[in-house]
Parts: sequence; C-alpha cells; structure tokens
Amino acid sequence: MYDRVRETDPAVADALAGEVDRQRETLAMIASENHVSPAVLEAQGSALTNKYAEGYPGERYYAGCEFADEVEQLAIERAKELWGAEHVNVQPHSGTQANMGVYLAFLDPGDRILSLDLNHGGHLSHGHPANFTGQTYEVQQYEVNPETGYLDYEGLHEMAEEFEPDVVVSGFSAYPREVEFDRVQAAADAAGAYHLADIAHITGLVAAAEHQSPVGTADFVTGSTHKTIRAGRGGIIMTDGEHADDIDPAVFPGGQGGPLMHNIAGKAVGFEEALQPDFEAYAAQVVDNAKAMAEVFRDHGLSLVSDGTDTHLVLVDLRDSHPDLSGGTAEEAMEGTGLVLNANTVPDESRSPFDPSGIRVGTPALTTRGMEEKAVSEVAHLICRVLDDHDRQPVLDEVSEQVDALCADYPLYEGL
Repeated sequence: MYDRVRETDPAVADALAGEVDRQRETLAMIASENHVSPAVLEAQGSALTNKYAEGYPGERYYAGCEFADEVEQLAIERAKELWGAEHVNVQPHSGTQANMGVYLAFLDPGDRILSLDLNHGGHLSHGHPANFTGQTYEVQQYEVNPETGYLDYEGLHEMAEEFEPDVVVSGFSAYPREVEFDRVQAAADAAGAYHLADIAHITGLVAAAEHQSPVGTADFVTGSTHKTIRAGRGGIIMTDGEHADDIDPAVFPGGQGGPLMHNIAGKAVGFEEALQPDFEAYAAQVVDNAKAMAEVFRDHGLSLVSDGTDTHLVLVDLRDSHPDLSGGTAEEAMEGTGLVLNANTVPDESRSPFDPSGIRVGTPALTTRGMEEKAVSEVAHLICRVLDDHDRQPVLDEVSEQVDALCADYPLYEGL
C-alpha cells in the first residue's frame, strides 16, 4: 500500500497506511464523517489535481480544460437531478465556503444574520464570533425550546420580525430533528429576508427523500458533499436562475481561486452513486440505525436532546445521568476502545465548549460498513458501558475486544 509514496516519503506513507488501518479498526460515529467508496477515493487522487481551471465550464481563464469542463458539468447535472435544483455551483471547497459564497453575493459588512445558536445545534459559519461571519455581520441567534429540544418556530418568527435580518439561516450541525423549512421560510418572508438553508449534514437524507427538501422553498441551499451523501470532499450551492449570476462570481473570483478539480471529480462520482436505487435504502437505514441507537440510550436512562432523532445523529446530554462526566472525558475514553465520536455542546450548556456536557453520535459511517439495527444497538450498548465505567480499565478492555469483533464482522476497504 502506498508503495510510490513510500519510495519518496516513508514518513507520509506510514501515516497514510496508519489512517487506513485506523478507519478499518475503529467504529466512526462522528456525525459529519463517512467512508467514501474506492471509486470516489480514486477520482480524488486523480491527475486532475494538477489542473488549474479558474472560471466555469466553457468559460475558463486557462487552456487545456476540456476534461475539467466535462467532469464539472457531470457533477452539476447530477446534482441537479439529485436535489431538483435549477442552478448548482460545485466549486466551494467546503460547506463553510458555500455559505461564504452566499454571504458575499447578497450581504454587505454589517448586514444582519439570524441563525441557530451553536450550543443549540447551529454551526460556526452561521454567525459565531470566532468565525468570519460573526466578525463581519451583525448576528442574532435563535434557540430550541428548552423543554422539548425542538426548534421554536414561533419564537423564530417573532425574532425575525423584531430583528429584521437580511438573511435567515436554517440548518444545523447538531440538531437531531427534521427541520420544517417552510416555517423558517415564513419567518424570512415576514422579515423581508433571504432564506439560506444549510443542509451540510443531511445532503444525502434530502437527496433520498428521508428529510424534507428546502430546494424550491429557500432562496439558497448550501451543503457539504462528503457527509451523508458520500461524495468527494467539498461544498455545494443550489439556487434558482434568478440568483445564479450573483452566486457564481461570489464563489470565483469572490472567495476562491482555482477550483479543486480532483475533489469535483470525487463529487461527480459520488453523485452518480447516490443516483442509484440502493442509495435510498442506505439513507433510510442511516435514519433507522439512529433511531435504534436512541432507543438503547433511552432504555439505559440517558437524556437525549429532543428525546430522540429523525435524522442521522443522536445528541446525548450527560448532565442528568452522569453529572461528573464531561463530554471530553467520555470522548477520550470511547476513543481508547475504538469507538470514535465527539464531545458536543448541548442546549443551555453549563460547561466549556472545549469540554462540554454532551456527546454527538452519528450513524452514516456505521451504515456504510453494512450495519443494521441489531449491530448498531450492540454498538450503543458498548457506548453505555464506557459511559458507566469510563475509569475501569478491565471494562474498557472488554469493550475494545467487542469493537474489534464488530470491525471484523463489518470490514472496510478490503483489498485497498
């Protein structure tokens, strides 16, 4: 493996081989991660990494772009088919830069953004002060209902009318329930604002109709292309023809230079895979697996934000069941057994965001490995064991052995 790299740079070859082994030998449950196919890996490692293709298909600034044009156009047309979008830009390097493209196109510094608070499931690029959005725009943030854990749409509507934002952002990084995009649109309409729906986490669920789509409702839909959709790493912007002429120049040259054509090739291949009939079954299983995991957690007495999930993730608030255990300590103990998830803030967070009160558990990568409810429930029981006995090494050793067995039963990247 990586023989050519090893001849030139053994240190990097060792790291690359180690990463493949790490993914094979652990169970990935970080909700924003997945395992792409070998075909996507091959496309992303292609010679297109050498090609500068500034501009757009048919309108490049450099010669020699005929195959770059072909690949990018394939990615665009497949994305249109997947999500039913009128106009698609596949050049953003990430979901954050997709959001940046919309902001650059339609906001001026000091304009107003209304978005979901990070501790309540939002994202840094929606207006957090550590992000360029919070430093460039005036931001006010809405929250989930503290009693139910669901989005407070009525409160959002009232806040929009009072704050008068220029754009209302919907979408999340740690909200386990289905977003009612039409209700967010109503709030945006009431304020005379644009509506940006960020579906970074649920691009695959939306494509497979496992989550309602904001395409055709929101003015702009952005997302990541490497999470539940399992395509090449990067971002995407979808909009209608009316806004296309503003979006494209905001991405290039507004916020980016040459597109990462090898990543766009990975997007094209992943989108083609998602257009196949078995992808719908995959997306449905992702949601079923998350619900099975939530059921195990509830039965074990864990507190879940919103008491369950409609999507690919479960958010556990440890304060009731394990008041002395932080999310960071839980994450570290889990990783030592091969269970890879992340500490996460929860609504009304009482700890530091660097060592918060919750853990976020996702099912996309487990489902890619072939797991269904029975196996995922077994994983959930292992998580509960680690939470209960995070400082007892004999228990952690037993869990590690069971994780090894599950990895062997559901192998990853065989023959790579």
